[in-house]
Parts: sequence; C-alpha cells; structure tokens
Amino acid sequence: MTTTDTTAPAPAASPAAAAAPSASLRGVVPPLLTPLTEAGELDVPSLERLVAHHLDAGVDGLFVLGSSGEVAFFDDAMRARVLEAVTGIVGGQVPLLIGVIDTETSRVMAQMRAAERFAPAGFVATAPFYAITGPDEIDAHFRALGAAASAPLWAYDIPVCVHVKLAPGHLVQLGTDGVIAGVKDSSGDDVSFRRLVAMNRAAGSPLTILTGHETVVDGAYLAGADGSVPGLGNVDPAGYVRMHRAAMAGDWATVRAEQDRLAALFEIVFQPIGFTGPAMGVGAFKTALRELGIIATNTMSTPLRSLDDASVQRIRAVLESTGHLADASR
Repeated sequence: MTTTDTTAPAPAASPAAAAAPSASLRGVVPPLLTPLTEAGELDVPSLERLVAHHLDAGVDGLFVLGSSGEVAFFDDAMRARVLEAVTGIVGGQVPLLIGVIDTETSRVMAQMRAAERFAPAGFVATAPFYAITGPDEIDAHFRALGAAASAPLWAYDIPVCVHVKLAPGHLVQLGTDGVIAGVKDSSGDDVSFRRLVAMNRAAGSPLTILTGHETVVDGAYLAGADGSVPGLGNVDPAGYVRMHRAAMAGDWATVRAEQDRLAALFEIVFQPIGFTGPAMGVGAFKTALRELGIIATNTMSTPLRSLDDASVQRIRAVLESTGHLADASR
C-alpha cells in the first residue's frame, strides 16, 4: 500500500496553465495487443480483425504500443510497422494514444519524434527506468518530454515494470503546470488512485485519469475516474464500453453487473501454470482471442513462451463458463 507522497520541486504554474482544461481522451481506451505470426512477425490480418473487434464494440480510442502490446520487446523497426498498420486500419475512426516507452529521456524523445507522423492524440511515457532515479529526476524527465511533445503527454504509472511509483501530488502538479494531460494508472494501488482523483478534483481537474486495473474499474468510476485502459478489454471490449456508459448515466447496478462478469472472465490470467509476467497475462489474452477466432496465434515475443496446451484448455473452460465461446459461435 502506498501512503507516502513525495512531490518533486516544481516551478509555480502560470495562470494560463492552471486554468487550461484537459482536452485528453476519456472513456474506454484498450491497450491494443500485437498479434504475431508463428515466426514472430506482425500478423496484419489478425490485427485487422482485432481492431474491428474493438471498433464494433464502440471503444473511445486505442492505446498502441503499451505493455499489453509488448512494446518492450520491439525494436524501432517493429514499432514503426505496428504504427503503420494500426493507423492504416483505424483510418481516423478513433483517436490513438501511442506508447513512447524507453529507458531514459533522450530515448523517449527519439520515440516521440518517430511517432509524430502518425498524428497521435497523445504520447504515453513512463518514468525513466534502468538507471536509478528519484523525484527530481522524474520531474525533469516529464518536463523535458512535455516541452518536446507535439501532442498531449500522458504519464504511465506502472511500478511493476519501472520499479518506481508516481506520486499523486507530483502528477497533479505536472497537470496543473500543463506538462501532462492525463494519467494511465496501472499501479494496482487503489489507495493511491483514489488520492490522485481527489487531488486532481481539488486542483480543478487538470488531468484526465484512466485506470488500467481492469477488475476494479467499477470502484475507479465511483472514485471519479474518467475511463479505463483495460488489457482484458481486448477480449471483451463491449463489456467495458457498457460499463462506462452505465457509469456516466449513474446506473450503478449495471456497472456492478458488468464488472462482476468481467472479473469472472479475468480468471483466464490465472490458468497458466509455470508462466510469469507478460507470458501469463498477455499470453492469456492472446490465447482467448485465438480461441474466439479473432487472431490466428497466441505467439509471444521472444524470449517469452506461448502458453501450453494444458493452459489453453483451462482458458477455454473459463471462456465456456462465461458464455464467450457460445457468443463467438453465433
């Protein structure tokens, strides 16, 4: 549980920055998986079906090259191929957030420059990682990125991967100063998330706040979240869209019912045995999508293993119990 809020020193906000409302994306913005062929290349036909799956469900946007998209495993050429394919398939139908995730500030800036030509609705960046950094360095990192960004900058809070938790007070200060437009919170820290929402509200809501904690999106909406970025939304985007619309209408019975149904589906990530990290979570999502006929393989990026037959069968059992296989056969 995170209870310490270490806010880095920051210059005072200008009146214009303090008064500017966030124009960032709200609603359901799933982190798009990257379908691969058995040889590990980008599977464009599967990607077309997956994007159609999202668009047919009514998602509000897509987050491309995030953790669920296996961005950490891709070289620059592969990142460019993914962005070329996705932007071509989407064709402007929904806004795209683009992950520019890399170890240190100059490398993230290079990723931003490479992605500019795809006209993103925003760039998504984590704190620096690999080299040890503290609050001052994290502050300098985001301020440098914000000054260089040609589109709104989002902070991606994912301590399981970057080994540092972004402090709520610091994020709100960055939002107040006009450095970042939003936060994608994948910390799994619900106490910190609620504090972030409360601090943001008290500051006049300079940030758009989306949760990536897909099994407690209902609680995030009750706290005041603006939407979600659920990895499980690749499998069932329509459920998250229904939940968002119900939350916006104040229909909390429907919100709870949808979350309970999605939590039952999330059991797929607990079926792999002997797998860890992305191979377990993203591997389960890919396997479910393969079993639903949306993508062709459950291939993971090297050196990750694809799920074994026993794990696949357990995932199929969950899909059957939640009615997803029956829906796919119609």
